Amino acid sequence: MACELHRIEEVKRALLLAAAGLSAYAQTTLSLSSSVPSPAPLGTLITWTAAAPEPAFYRFRVSEEGQPPRTVVDFGPNRAFDWAPYDREGHYVIEVAALNRITGEITTAEAPFEVLSNVTAGVAVIRPTSHPLVFLYSAPPCSSAAVTYVTFTGPGGQSAKTPEKPCDEAHSVNFLLAGLHAETTYAASHTLTDGDRSIEGEPLTFTSGEIPDNLSVHTAAGASGSPAQGIMLAGSLNNRFIATDLDGAPIWYYPGEMQFLTHPEPGGYFFGVHQVRGAGESSQILRMWDLTGVTVLETNAARVNDQLEAMGKTRVGAFHHDARFLSDGKIIILASVERLLDDVQGAGAVDVVGDALVVLDPDLNVVWYWDSFDHLDVKRLATLGEPCNPAACPPLFLAAEANDWTHGNAVAETPDGNLILSLRHQDWVIKIDYAGGAGSGTVLWRLGPGGDFRIEGGSEDDWFSHQHDPEFEADGALTIFDNGNLRRDRDPVALSRGQAWELDETNHTAKLVFNSTLGVYSAAVGSAQLLENGNYFFDCGFLSDGSAISVELNPQGVPTHSLRSTAPEYRTFRMRDMYTP
Repeated sequence: MACELHRIEEVKRALLLAAAGLSAYAQTTLSLSSSVPSPAPLGTLITWTAAAPEPAFYRFRVSEEGQPPRTVVDFGPNRAFDWAPYDREGHYVIEVAALNRITGEITTAEAPFEVLSNVTAGVAVIRPTSHPLVFLYSAPPCSSAAVTYVTFTGPGGQSAKTPEKPCDEAHSVNFLLAGLHAETTYAASHTLTDGDRSIEGEPLTFTSGEIPDNLSVHTAAGASGSPAQGIMLAGSLNNRFIATDLDGAPIWYYPGEMQFLTHPEPGGYFFGVHQVRGAGESSQILRMWDLTGVTVLETNAARVNDQLEAMGKTRVGAFHHDARFLSDGKIIILASVERLLDDVQGAGAVDVVGDALVVLDPDLNVVWYWDSFDHLDVKRLATLGEPCNPAACPPLFLAAEANDWTHGNAVAETPDGNLILSLRHQDWVIKIDYAGGAGSGTVLWRLGPGGDFRIEGGSEDDWFSHQHDPEFEADGALTIFDNGNLRRDRDPVALSRGQAWELDETNHTAKLVFNSTLGVYSAAVGSAQLLENGNYFFDCGFLSDGSAISVELNPQGVPTHSLRSTAPEYRTFRMRDMYTP
């Protein structure tokens, strides 16, 4: 059905072209222009704009001299993209490809661009970026046998350090400084380490800028139990994503528009997904951006579906809830998938929404695919019989109403190279045979009520329901946020819980090693995390008054710190700095 609708749209486009007196098979002409002339210094924000006859989708790639091109934005309707080179100076080539959506013809155009170093006379330089709380530190070239990093310190004496970078004898070494309080003066310097020898650069001062006045407000309660992870990154809903210190003061925000902040990644990068209801597949976006908010990777469901269709796979509807890197550098995305089923989940034809997992290589090509309809019992209904709620369900493409069958909300890699997927409306966490990309997609086990594990030393009341964010931690336990919707359905005063489970996958036993009632009920969203000091951290992201609260507890379940937000939060993360997830 989805493929048929797709072809109908293509025919409509052809008819519109004909009505306008244009040939659907005309040769595409393509041009590419930049908002800033070449050359320009490192850190300059440059908008590249392409022009081609409609209907066209555009792909933008960037290559450094002598290197293969890297896709930044895959084929989609946007004819412009922002580029801000922060890594190193040199000669670059920007390539745009225009895909004619009727003929399949691809035309390309290129433009060279020279990026200049900020360093003059061998002296380090700090310059602002497009983000008021992010600055670019440029250190001079240094011996290839050494590494360098930057330390920056505020007026209270608290300091942060960037990750180390290898020195480069031919280029400057550049760092984005982030995690800054607004309108505050800092001192920054780089340290060069060569074996046992360290050389300190001269301190440079800079002052951070103003922040928007519409950020969500966070209020702290209790002393921090984990000063080593003194940043909280919040994926606020209906508001900008924000990072605060543990007192609730903002130190970073995402300046763009994005529905879900799914994961921070090493080095100061972030994944998110965005949905637009009532719009087509090309408006359903996966994006990764840097600390300044500039996009470094982007694709959309229409582009992914072109690849899936060529592979003989079922098309997806929209990306939702999760996207992240796997350990081998590939990207995994959670997406919706629909099927019209007759007399299975209701009388007659019923639109049923399940989940798909799509794995992309670093150049955004589909390399692995999993469809819940191929591996789960479609006769097992959502445990509370949920239909699609427009506020929580991905956009629908086959019908106006649907059953929200599985409602996947988190995917994570397991220590043995497989995957776990949280299915909120099945009250299950399932393990999937991924095997580093060579797996069959078979469901290896189901954890939760009615699944494959029995609880050791506990009762059926210990099981989670409508859960979020399961993940295997460094100690081997599976942390999870238990929203508790099934318990709440039976008991109107039941509250959400934070849990950690010890699993014996051979004997299929599950043992609760941490289980704490969190004092509130979060009907949806949430996250769970084991902190470096041994405490647990849980996000109760959707309270009845529209607020959220993130709570840290010691191993005995005693709260040690909390941050309350004026906006609901999809997930929150405690971080050591803005570079380390």
